[in-house]
Amino acid sequence: MLSKNLLLIFTRNPELGKCKTRLAANVGDQIALDIYKFLLNHTVSITKNLSATKTVYYSENVWENDIWDSTIFLKKLQNGSDLGYRMQQAFQEGFEDGFEKIIIIGSDLFDLSENDIENAFSALNDAEFVLGPAEDGGYYLLGMKYLEPNIFKNKAWGTNTVLQDTLTDLKNKKTTFLERRNDIDIYDDIKDVPAFKSFLKKYKND
Repeated sequence: MLSKNLLLIFTRNPELGKCKTRLAANVGDQIALDIYKFLLNHTVSITKNLSATKTVYYSENVWENDIWDSTIFLKKLQNGSDLGYRMQQAFQEGFEDGFEKIIIIGSDLFDLSENDIENAFSALNDAEFVLGPAEDGGYYLLGMKYLEPNIFKNKAWGTNTVLQDTLTDLKNKKTTFLERRNDIDIYDDIKDVPAFKSFLKKYKND
């Protein structure tokens, strides 16, 4: 193992009607899928050159020949009934494999940069945990130096209480924070962002 740093990337398989469903409620399944593919490509571009081991965790099944180059990214399947359990399993596997700093991100952040992820790994030199707070009350990045299972339990995933509940679990831990960012879930998250104009033009023309 070359790096002691592990980046976990949680993704949904980009299939029509199965991703970005809250966004699709406004713009339709096809445009929601196109936007998600655009976000996946962005995630590839900001992670492929990081000097860390990188594992993509798929939601439904592992795709061999897709945008995630298997010479750069390891590929695994998410395992478990809810998001918390699936994330816990991924962290647990990473620590069992000998990694010392593990960070997880999703794949729907246009605001996220390679620099943000590097800063998160650096933050773990001093802190035990690092969090990237999301505008919607959740988090877009979570990093740790050892497994803290409570973080993953008793959370209403996808709601605005997730970050606050997580901070309660970490109240006596050395935690550092990245800048607040906006993950893409609903129409309001993209309607004023220039990068999504071409997608929304199509939506308005339909």
